[in-house]
Amino acid sequence: MNRFPVIIDCDPGVDDTAALLLASRMEELDIRAITTVAGNVGVDKTTDNAIKVRHAMGQDIPIYKGADRPMFRDAVTAEEFHGKDGFGGVEYPQEITNTVIGEESAWDAIYRIAKECNGELVIIAVGPMTNIGIALSKYKDLPKYIKRIVIMGGAAVGGNVTPSAEFNIYVDPESADMMFCCGVPVYMCGLDVTLKAYMTPEELDEIAALGTYQAKLFRDVMQNGLKKYLGWGFKGVALHDPAAVLYAVDDSIFETHHVGIRVETKGLLTAGKTVTDLYSDKQMEHNAYIVTNVDRDAFVEKVKSLMAKF
Repeated sequence: MNRFPVIIDCDPGVDDTAALLLASRMEELDIRAITTVAGNVGVDKTTDNAIKVRHAMGQDIPIYKGADRPMFRDAVTAEEFHGKDGFGGVEYPQEITNTVIGEESAWDAIYRIAKECNGELVIIAVGPMTNIGIALSKYKDLPKYIKRIVIMGGAAVGGNVTPSAEFNIYVDPESADMMFCCGVPVYMCGLDVTLKAYMTPEELDEIAALGTYQAKLFRDVMQNGLKKYLGWGFKGVALHDPAAVLYAVDDSIFETHHVGIRVETKGLLTAGKTVTDLYSDKQMEHNAYIVTNVDRDAFVEKVKSLMAKF
């Protein structure tokens, strides 16, 4: 097994919560830090939620608070989906003893840890890319210290916050475009694949039936989102962020294409759109990778096996 160092940059967030729980049971991941960013809710709440999930993970992982708004735009949140607390309205079931977070900003921690890892660091970014954008702006040599970036965000076709843009990219398109252009290989797990990485109500109940409070938390935080997805005609709730975490460890159950990706930052109707040449005769510089499909059955089994480790 090749264990590698990672930073998980996130905005918990219900599917961020699921992703962190799963990541904690992946022996391949040496989680050096959790960095928080404003996105699904404000950064104070995403940081509070990260503290809760760290407790559930059972690991003393440093947490560093990041950006409270996009680099150049007003803040946008997704409280309607994730709840005003960002935790799906679920009460955390246990007393939390460790509420300490690091004194560094997220972007400073990213740079320091990247240098310490001598070019082997992988960043898994499942929120808006603001912390990465700030780090790239402040530290011009950062790209040479990052091995790859795996993100949940974007889409080759369509969007969810607008008809053309996915939420994480839409919130801070300038930071996202900086990331795609920085020279580090970026692997984009967007809506093309994450909408296929869903779990049905029955499958979520199977997770909860494992009996641990982490398993029940996994199921409970997804319930509000599940209701919305079922109302939209889906068979289950999409596990957006968990898909990116699982991809970072094992891409064998996914379909990946080497493509060109940029982010629209000026468009009136298309701001935040990830523009790719996946389906285009006109080819761009192939600066990134897009994940388009997943073996859902294998994905669900992997989620179940990891949650059974608690």
